[in-house]
Amino acid sequence: MQIQINTDHNIDGHEALAAHVTNVLQHALQRLSPHITRVEVHLGDENSDKNSHHDKRCMLEARMEGRPPVAVTHHADNVHQAIAGATEKLTRKIDDLVSRQHDQKTRSGAGLAAVVVPDAE
Repeated sequence: MQIQINTDHNIDGHEALAAHVTNVLQHALQRLSPHITRVEVHLGDENSDKNSHHDKRCMLEARMEGRPPVAVTHHADNVHQAIAGATEKLTRKIDDLVSRQHDQKTRSGAGLAAVVVPDAE
């Protein structure tokens, strides 16, 4: 799973922040990583000139094999909270998609196996 981090001009994209984001995502998405090829992270401060409530934004876009991209956004008072909130949302969303896909495969396979054709004599 590849992780790409982008910041706007109001967020200092230093190595410590990149390491934190990478660590959080790898830990949270560990069991789902076989389904994910890349995660793009977009961090921003939507109201940089003022210190306002919930102005830090983290948008995560996950690319999955054979599916359209999945995106979530979370706003918080600081960047770390925004990352944590967006990661939680993304994990739930991908987990739900993978579970639904697994359920559909199971149902379609079970339906075929249950068909019994009696002999017509």
